[in-house]
Amino acid sequence: MKVRDLAGRIGGEVSGDPDMEILGAATLDRATGTDVSFLGNPKYREQARLSGAGAILVPKGEHMPGRTVVLCANPYAAFARTLALFHPAPAAVPGVHPTVVMGEGCEVHESATLEAYVVLGDRVIIGSGSVIEAGGRLGDGARIGTDCRLHPNVVLYPQTVLGDRVILHAGCVLGSDGFGYAQDKDTHVKVPQIGRVVVESDVEIGANTAVDRGTLDETRIGRGSKVDNLVQIAHNVTTGPSCLLVAQSGISGSTRLGAGVIFAGQSGAVGHIELGDGVRVGAKSAVTKGFPSGSFVTGHPAKEHKLWLRERALAGRLEEILKRLADLECRLGPEHARGDARDRGKGAEDDGC
Repeated sequence: MKVRDLAGRIGGEVSGDPDMEILGAATLDRATGTDVSFLGNPKYREQARLSGAGAILVPKGEHMPGRTVVLCANPYAAFARTLALFHPAPAAVPGVHPTVVMGEGCEVHESATLEAYVVLGDRVIIGSGSVIEAGGRLGDGARIGTDCRLHPNVVLYPQTVLGDRVILHAGCVLGSDGFGYAQDKDTHVKVPQIGRVVVESDVEIGANTAVDRGTLDETRIGRGSKVDNLVQIAHNVTTGPSCLLVAQSGISGSTRLGAGVIFAGQSGAVGHIELGDGVRVGAKSAVTKGFPSGSFVTGHPAKEHKLWLRERALAGRLEEILKRLADLECRLGPEHARGDARDRGKGAEDDGC
């Protein structure tokens, strides 16, 4: 592919040799003369200048004399599209494998693909171009839109609904029972979970992630959201569009996320709270209350990030502050010392009073 053709397909503008032949994509430090790479962070500008790459995707306004570059509004996103051009997803062969077990009243589009040992319950609907890879299990009444891809051993419980272009990675389970029990003396009485899971279009959910069905209504994953591996989304949770839930994060029941909310790795939220649009939750943070739109929170319990930073800075000075307090009490005399100061394990004599 010539650089000019690549630029046309990713929406960039060539500066340099438009006829250069590009055969692949690579990182700045590994790229050769037939590769394209990208500059997404200014701190790697010198590495880009010295890179062996034939062409480099750079931000608009970037000047790199002597190099062939493609000016892009967003070089990283352009590089993602470039990778897709050179490494397209393997094409599936439409059809139903002989080992597929299909219930009554199913509707499978002729362009869909059902691989080996897929099991469909009754009244399952699968849209055009969708692929169910080996070992998939789809319960009664499940519905899948167009151009979805379910990787091996994905399980959809009954009534689960997927929009268009949804990707579910291996071992993903959607629609399992929510963790709901009523306490009756010393007995845990199971609350039947009779709702469903709805996943809107352009959502991708990672391997071994679980999304529980609603108790009475539905659990809903908003359009364009991306969910990483090993994430837990509990019953009745609702996410807005374009949310990001990173590895091992967890959202407890009935919590509502606005548009574009981000949970970093191993963070979590308690149930029955609401987070506004664009809220960001730092790694390993525990959200115990709602926050308004645009908040950036960290810590355990989570609080505004700037406040958390101040508290951490203060915590690092506690030993110094305690020593200064002890020195002050020593100068004032024993009668001014607080009980807790005398009980810290250092008496006045130990402090040199």
